[in-house]
Amino acid sequence: MAHDSAHQKLTVAVLGPGGTGGLLAALLARAGHRVICLAGDATATTLRTAGLQVRSGTFGDFTVRVEADTKLREPVDACLIAVKHTSLHSALDRVPPTALGDGLVVPLLNGVEHPATLRTRYRPDRVAPAVIRVESTRIAPGVIEHGSPFAELDLTGDGVPRERLDALASALAGAGPASRVLDDESAVLWAKMSFLAPFALLTTVHGLPLGEVRTRHREELTALVEETAAVSAACGGPADPAQALARYDAFPPRTKSSMQRDAEAGRPLELDAIGGALLRAADRHGVKVPVATRVVGELADATR
Repeated sequence: MAHDSAHQKLTVAVLGPGGTGGLLAALLARAGHRVICLAGDATATTLRTAGLQVRSGTFGDFTVRVEADTKLREPVDACLIAVKHTSLHSALDRVPPTALGDGLVVPLLNGVEHPATLRTRYRPDRVAPAVIRVESTRIAPGVIEHGSPFAELDLTGDGVPRERLDALASALAGAGPASRVLDDESAVLWAKMSFLAPFALLTTVHGLPLGEVRTRHREELTALVEETAAVSAACGGPADPAQALARYDAFPPRTKSSMQRDAEAGRPLELDAIGGALLRAADRHGVKVPVATRVVGELADATR
């Protein structure tokens, strides 16, 4: 790569320009990168005509032009996959492997099983999972409200060429979100999973914000955090239940999980990607998870 990577302009496709995908697409476009948003007909038309509009205390309020299509038709440096698990299968039809070519596939999905799924469809050494910490919502097609004072991204990918990861992380960091490349894909994914699973499962099963879960259901939360940490450790991830509890305690009490928001809106839940994956990993490693098993079962019954 002859370019100075700090000033290299990339071409990035974004599959699912919603809260997270739309925010990253807009920030990258504003920084001068070429961005192609991939979405359904109506959303693609809206984006082509009106652009992406962002409201953010951190990055400012701005509108930016992006390209938009229903399908990827040319190679890109990277394709960010920002759809929910519940629509991943059908959404991937918009990104034919032949069109993608040598591009990185960068899933921003919850859970731990999707990289293996993506590696059966795309070049295994180009699948680069990312973990993003952000609260961002699509309030209308092409209109994104970024609510959190932070946006941080960890990029990883066992076997992916380091210079490709560095170039993308550098482009993202230059566009706004704090971005870094981390080794050990399993550790990165389980760090997110050990935080997310107890939070998502308990806020959803009780229909309560985090503040009430951590006070009224403290014992259950503690037990679930300990179970999740044990599964994480068995999978090569971090295991620090006390740290996880301290992080929950630091969040604003009204905080809701995205799974809880989906439940309230009557949308399909990412229960299998989060709860199901946790139980499958526990089963694979012989870790007993009675609380997780009960809570996932209750949620499965409730959503039937």
